[in-house]
Amino acid sequence: MTYSVAVSGASGYAGGEILRILAAHPDVEIRTVTAHSNAGQPLIQHQPHLRSLAHLTLQDTTPEVLAGHDIVFLALPHGQSGQYTDALGDTPLVIDAGADHRLESVADWDRFYGGAFHEPWVYGVPELPVAGAKQRERLVGAKRIAAPGCNASTVSLSLAPGVAAGVIDPGDIVTVLAVGPSGAGKSLKTNLLASEILGSANPYAVGGTHRHIPEIRQALVAARTSGEAATVSTDAPDRGIRISFTPVLVPMSRGILATSSAPIAPGVSDDQIRDAWEAAYGDETFVQLLPAGQFPRTADVLGANTALMGLAIDRAANRIVVVTAVDNLTKGTAGAAVQSMNIALGLAEGTALSVNGVAP
Repeated sequence: MTYSVAVSGASGYAGGEILRILAAHPDVEIRTVTAHSNAGQPLIQHQPHLRSLAHLTLQDTTPEVLAGHDIVFLALPHGQSGQYTDALGDTPLVIDAGADHRLESVADWDRFYGGAFHEPWVYGVPELPVAGAKQRERLVGAKRIAAPGCNASTVSLSLAPGVAAGVIDPGDIVTVLAVGPSGAGKSLKTNLLASEILGSANPYAVGGTHRHIPEIRQALVAARTSGEAATVSTDAPDRGIRISFTPVLVPMSRGILATSSAPIAPGVSDDQIRDAWEAAYGDETFVQLLPAGQFPRTADVLGANTALMGLAIDRAANRIVVVTAVDNLTKGTAGAAVQSMNIALGLAEGTALSVNGVAP
């Protein structure tokens, strides 16, 4: 069977990456691409690297244009997907790459986003430990999928094994991320101009204001339900997950390097710590734990649907340190969306997705 696909926001970075991956997918036909201000223009004018899709023209993003397909991908700014998802009730599978359907808490949505709250959909990070299993089990047969925030899934994947196994204290998580500006989208913004970021590192959303914090907390709370014990009370207002999260824009177009640390739980051995991550990801294709003493570079995952991570145990500070590299547009967004699509449809999970990056 060949599935017909429509991709909204096709002139943007996330939409373009979804199209790049789907262009090599043997089971889908990209029939429709849409945009807002760029509607009526050739797709190739905005995505010149997508030569095989040069025949497509951007159409208006309306429910009528998106309807009638087997699969619709929404790659729209936060707060804009909901108006379309409400009108696509007859579409067999809808995947939202925005934030509109990620959060379960209305209070978190109001605090970090604002505007109309929409029901949470199945979260599109298949490898996450959840309730003694993996999130992929919830994706089987799913009709509505919320693709993750790139920073959020990177940090969640980094720490979920330790939370699930009870070998770390999730009440004192510190994470600092070096991120490329493509994660902020294609809109013209002064702080994203080349003259502003080249030769500079720029922190943003400092002090607990980044929108991905509740998404990380939500994922780690779900992971903890699979552990034998929680090291911090879940009755706390923050649900026992406390995160100091600091992203830093760096002059690379794509990529995230997340350095995350948390205290080691009392009485836990070094072997138990590493065993938790080995057990979580030892059989995974797209999340790989490097040998002890090795740490990833963003260059190693460019264009790949791979999250590479290195684990260090700092006994002097009584903390674990996890360094994880992903391509924010691939594994962080579009790759996760297509991987989740494959699972939902019963296709081979890795179809059209590669573990190989591009070098140099």
